[in-house]
Amino acid sequence: MTGTQQRLLMLIDDEPAQCRLISALAAREGWRTLIAGDAETAIATLGTRQGMQLDAIMLDHWVPGDDACTLIADLKARRPALLLLMLTTSASPLLAVEAMRAGATDYLIKPVSPDRLMQALRVATTRETPSNELAPLTEKMPSPADFDAMVGASPQFRKALAVAAKAARGHGGALIEGESGTGKEMLVRAMHAASARSKAPLRIINIAGTPINSIESVLFGHEKGAFPGAFEQQIGALQHCDGGTLSLDEVDRLPVAIQERLLESILRSDVRPIGARHSFRIDVHLIAQSNQLLSELVDAGEFLPELASALAPVAIHLPPLRERPGDISALSRHFLARIGEQPGLRELGITEGALSLLAAYDWPGNVRQLQAVLFRAAVFCESDALTATDFPELLDMIGTENPTLLSTPVQENTGVMLYTADGNLRPLEDIEADVIRLAIGLYRGRMTEVARRLGIGRSTLYRKLSELGIDNAA
Repeated sequence: MTGTQQRLLMLIDDEPAQCRLISALAAREGWRTLIAGDAETAIATLGTRQGMQLDAIMLDHWVPGDDACTLIADLKARRPALLLLMLTTSASPLLAVEAMRAGATDYLIKPVSPDRLMQALRVATTRETPSNELAPLTEKMPSPADFDAMVGASPQFRKALAVAAKAARGHGGALIEGESGTGKEMLVRAMHAASARSKAPLRIINIAGTPINSIESVLFGHEKGAFPGAFEQQIGALQHCDGGTLSLDEVDRLPVAIQERLLESILRSDVRPIGARHSFRIDVHLIAQSNQLLSELVDAGEFLPELASALAPVAIHLPPLRERPGDISALSRHFLARIGEQPGLRELGITEGALSLLAAYDWPGNVRQLQAVLFRAAVFCESDALTATDFPELLDMIGTENPTLLSTPVQENTGVMLYTADGNLRPLEDIEADVIRLAIGLYRGRMTEVARRLGIGRSTLYRKLSELGIDNAA
């Protein structure tokens, strides 16, 4: 958006409260909202003076009901350049596929977070490649909650998994740092599944997605009548997860006052709900997630150093996808296999040209963005394999600037360095350790297969793991 120009959004919705919320959120991004209570009004509005000025349309799936995709196709046929967003409570991949094939640009699952909604509108404003498009949908696709589901062979990534696997077997907390979309939540679930607490509750609280005036109550709970509006007692997440695992996503967004309360609970191993006269003893495995480095926030005076230390007896750093480009090939094939299991879709291959294109992009939304982009490409692919032309947005940014890209085979990252920084050969045992880590990552921890591919027996493999200090999850 340039200057003071205001964009116009038509919202097709018959819920007044939701209309007010979306209108207010859209206004933050410089949008003015026009409300249409039904499909007929929306179609009629297209022909008006205001309708000719529309930049985007957002429709609630429940307004036209089963005819939502028909309405999307009709709107797209009448105004093909408009951004079309669909709001729904359904996480059905089949509905997403139908909506996208009908012409929907994006698919938002209710209740949609303010950040997610504004990001979708921001894409329309800037025409940038979306970083989190379809993220809520793709994240709901079934996936094993274990370390075998963590795909990648880069040394940084495998080192992070090795540290996480060791932390999962311990009793102390852990801090997982990494950019949004790098797989922090998936790693939390793998750690919980590998821990002695796997049968106990796991709860993940997104701090940024929780209203700031509710965070204290969500974490610590409250007694009935503790404050205006506290009509019932609420058990907080810390007490609910007693004996289990609690993960605080975007812990870097915690207000300072809550940081102080959380630190006290960690040090005392108890929790006192708001309005309660006494505390409750708790035994919780706390795993924090942060998009930012807590050390930098501590230096800036925005995070308590004592809490940062308490949260991070074990620190795990997940590298961004741009630092592990050699994993893009394996990740793409893994995601396409999972996508092919969804209703309305089928398993597809992917060409070297397409992989080269994917490897040339820097993926600001990381693994989550890669999965979403592959999902969209799979929806519209009519052949048996994805090619570079199935990613038109990436071609616009990369392909036309680099005409030799599509004929250059993607280079798989072996993850094994032969030389040190000064040009000398690395010690043989270090190279051997990297090769074994690579094999464990490539064959996803299946030790019999790892031993067979390396040409050694299982007993020899386990002896080498012990001698070289390699964790099985490495």
